[in-house]
Amino acid sequence: MLNRLDPGMRVVVRYILPTGQATDALGPLVSIDERELVVDGKRGLETIPRGAVVAAREVPPPPASRRRG
Repeated sequence: MLNRLDPGMRVVVRYILPTGQATDALGPLVSIDERELVVDGKRGLETIPRGAVVAAREVPPPPASRRRG
C-alpha cells in the first residue's frame, strides 16, 4: 500500500496514535521514506511513523468550491 504512494499525491492515511486511537491524515504527501511519511493535512504537517499506518491510499482532488449567487 505505501509502496504505491509518491510525494505530491493527495492521500488519506489512517494511523494509530500513541493513545491507541485511530485517526486520519488527508492531504498532499510531502515525503515518504523507510521510517515515516509526512502529510500536509488540515492540522499542518503530520509526521507519521510507518509502523503506525493501518491503511493508506491515493484520493481524488477535492471538489471545486461552489459559489453562492
